[in-house]
Amino acid sequence: MKKILLMLVALLPLLSAAKPKHKIPSEKKMAGYVMVYHKDADHGLHMAYSWDGYTWTALNDDRPIIAGDTIAEQKGIRDPFIFRGPDGGFCVAMTDLHIYAQREGYRTTEWERDGKKYDWGNNRGLVLMKSFDLINWTRTNLDFTKLTSPTGAYNPDGSPISWKDVGCVWAPEMTIDDRDGRIMMHFTTRFMRGRNQIYYAYMNDDFNAMTTEPKFLFGAAKDENGNFKSNMIDSDITKIGDTYHLFAVENGMPKHATSDCITGSYVIDPSYKDGETKAHEAPNVWKLIGQNKWILMFDNYSRQPHNFGFLETTDFKTFTPLGYFDDPNCPMKRTNFSEQKHGAVVQVTKAELKKLISHWSK
Repeated sequence: MKKILLMLVALLPLLSAAKPKHKIPSEKKMAGYVMVYHKDADHGLHMAYSWDGYTWTALNDDRPIIAGDTIAEQKGIRDPFIFRGPDGGFCVAMTDLHIYAQREGYRTTEWERDGKKYDWGNNRGLVLMKSFDLINWTRTNLDFTKLTSPTGAYNPDGSPISWKDVGCVWAPEMTIDDRDGRIMMHFTTRFMRGRNQIYYAYMNDDFNAMTTEPKFLFGAAKDENGNFKSNMIDSDITKIGDTYHLFAVENGMPKHATSDCITGSYVIDPSYKDGETKAHEAPNVWKLIGQNKWILMFDNYSRQPHNFGFLETTDFKTFTPLGYFDDPNCPMKRTNFSEQKHGAVVQVTKAELKKLISHWSK
């Protein structure tokens, strides 16, 4: 036994050295940006990059970097979000949903489950991935119908609704709770054919399991019976100073709400407008490196062909419209892609981006 203990002690330095240590690089080390998005044409994960935050080039010639049918239960993904976790690793979360799966021969029904009971685009969960180099990924599939915790939702007769009757789990996004460094994931949720609302849960650092049960975060106003009056989807949270800024979409129109606590409650700013009159979705906020400027990007699904719109802010009070990709007076340009949907952006270092470009150039 003594000999075994001595061997284990001798191995400890080697084991510690074998486990990679990572941390989030400072903004001074950031040199470019990576965007993830999906396309209705293939329901796969796409990726583009930019050195300056304005001119964007798709990797892999705008083909998926990962095919949806290789990672998703429904053989397709939507609404990808990319985020750098507290250990410096990149986390990507996606909706596990293929809206054309019947047409493509992946299933015999229009939706995964009964549309009369669970409504349009119903699904059961999310696809989670993690990487330290944006090339090699681990994957986890989360099925929310297997959860046994209370949902906080109730039928008209007052009986509780269980997670097996979740109607959708869409558009996951993540942020770090700076109170304790945990990953908070928030996502659109609907129970059966009810109204969409935002829930949240905390994740482990490996980004492969929830460490808390999902809870309500944000929704539309309620009527006299306590029911949500409309749908609230696609939340994005950014902390500026001591204030958390939540952007979401209510029935296709933008909402901006603030709170001094990451889990709320959030108060809607009634004066907020982004200048777009047509229905749109998927707000995503990202900071320009080395500048006191943030870009708010959104997906205008009412525009044909689909395109992203952009606004710029320095104070989260005034938002200046920049226009759409490739508009004559818009600084945002695409070099080799189009009809991208539901995008998200993360800052990357020069070494990370050069390695990624080199990998896909092969």
